[in-house]
Amino acid sequence: MTGNSTFTIIKPCAVKAGYTGKILADIIGAGYELVAMKFVLMTVSEAETFYAVHKDRSFYRNLIDFMTSGPIVVAIVGKENAVDDFRELIGSTNPAEAAEGSIRRKYGQSLNRNAVHGSDSDENASLESSYFFSIFEKQMHYKDY
Repeated sequence: MTGNSTFTIIKPCAVKAGYTGKILADIIGAGYELVAMKFVLMTVSEAETFYAVHKDRSFYRNLIDFMTSGPIVVAIVGKENAVDDFRELIGSTNPAEAAEGSIRRKYGQSLNRNAVHGSDSDENASLESSYFFSIFEKQMHYKDY
């Protein structure tokens, strides 16, 4: 997986707003192929484990509450230079500062409700995707990137 795939979450605000299909279309339109994808409703315990790296940060409890407030879509997407290209595709964390045409600019509501998560490194892409997908779910069946 290293270098050629990344992990993303379509957050509860974007799922609720009906943007899932549009966001997936933008991702595929940017040359990514879906490797694995599913709807998930995280429990508080699952969210606390996934976001444990932020446990001592002031926004942690709000993040847990938000990410467990409704269904999310988790996905592994693949192409060459996946992580860096995906970070550019989604745009700045703050939708107001994100580039025109970026996913967060088009579908994000605020800094905290910015529509999507994208892994920030190959290592985190691997760790994050392993949290949600088994080895069998994340095998690339049709293309080597």
